[in-house]
Amino acid sequence: MSAGNTAVSAVEARLADLGIALPDVVPPVATYVPAVVTGSHVYTSGQLPFIGGKLTASGKVGAADGVDAETAASLAATCAVNALAAIKSQIGDLDRITRIVKVVGFVASDPSFTGQSGVINGASELLGAVLGDAGVHARSAVGVAVLPLDSPVEVEVIAEFV
Repeated sequence: MSAGNTAVSAVEARLADLGIALPDVVPPVATYVPAVVTGSHVYTSGQLPFIGGKLTASGKVGAADGVDAETAASLAATCAVNALAAIKSQIGDLDRITRIVKVVGFVASDPSFTGQSGVINGASELLGAVLGDAGVHARSAVGVAVLPLDSPVEVEVIAEFV
């Protein structure tokens, strides 16, 4: 259920209740690290919706031949799970999170698509479901022309911990 041989945290148990196993940290696809700690905060790099090391969808959200908003919201939730894995890699136990401070979500959007906030709700709702009040956060949802590997969504997270 958890990456590595550590005990399962309450946060990971809530993920399991949702049918989600915390994955291993996705190796970087360029020159960066998945997350860094400064003081009592963890900053994740942008997380793509990788499952099992593979990008699960590609294309623009809202395009006729792209990804629909509902699927994109599910992909944003996957990005949030990957962010939690990156956070765990830095602090060892997700139960140490006291607050998700900020979520920034990017949506590769068809020019006519304006539902970026609904897409990034997928990440926000996942964080709320597994962290409760500590998952309530400030957020930006930004439409962009293209994302790495033609991903439909990318999410980064700033978490405070003890």
